[in-house]
Amino acid sequence: MSLSGKALMKRELRCKDKPLIMGVLNVTPDSFFDGGRFFDVDKAVEHALRMVEEGADIIDVGGESTRPYSEPVPADEELKRVLPVISGIRARSDILISVDTYKAKTARAAHDAGADMINDISGLTFDRDMAGTVGDLGAYVVIVHIKGTPGNMQEAPFYDDVISEIKDFFVGRVRFAKDRGIKEDDIILDPGIGFGKRVEDNLKILKMLGTFKDMGRPVLAGASMKSFIGTVTEATMEERIDGTLASIAISLWNGADIVRVHDVERAHRVLNLVHAVRGS
Repeated sequence: MSLSGKALMKRELRCKDKPLIMGVLNVTPDSFFDGGRFFDVDKAVEHALRMVEEGADIIDVGGESTRPYSEPVPADEELKRVLPVISGIRARSDILISVDTYKAKTARAAHDAGADMINDISGLTFDRDMAGTVGDLGAYVVIVHIKGTPGNMQEAPFYDDVISEIKDFFVGRVRFAKDRGIKEDDIILDPGIGFGKRVEDNLKILKMLGTFKDMGRPVLAGASMKSFIGTVTEATMEERIDGTLASIAISLWNGADIVRVHDVERAHRVLNLVHAVRGS
């Protein structure tokens, strides 16, 4: 069967038996860690295929930086960045593809190009058409918790109880999603490490990640290379890999079903060890 024929069938998200690795592919000039490295379409597709060889189960393609204090990118520009890359990956691989966007227009076009999953950092809040679009497409969706917007989320965020607030957010967002035609089985929850969080909040989320499993949905953890790791370990951006690998191990030990990472090869080794210990 051709890849185009397979695209007519929904690819299965298999994270019940073993956690999955989501490889980050930023096709942007300004992402906080790898901005500009894969802005060229051919380089982006080759990097995606390399991550698949290294053990990625999902490739997450993003065309807009959502780092703290970043500016929004118009949908048409975002589409120019992500569509050729998604089409290029799909032409050469049957890997699950996620598109990192909060825009319904981008979500629909990316799905038409071969994406299986919508990774919405706003938790279906920034675009009123997003939930209905995802329901109509029948795509998987990652509901991410965020406080504020990328432009202002790190301006003195505060929580009385970060875990309870995130859980309450998830309860409301899951109900909202289901009311708009999204199947509960298609929903993944991401507590949004680094999205409107203080250092102590990010640490608490890692420690208490298992509490989100109570909702019965897969939990995604995305701590890779984020600034709180540098703060805690007193490391530069280039030196955050050690802390990142530790955060991946902690996430997996505490029940993460999917880890979103930049360095797939090393993350895959960590996952294999943690999975072996948990199953021993």
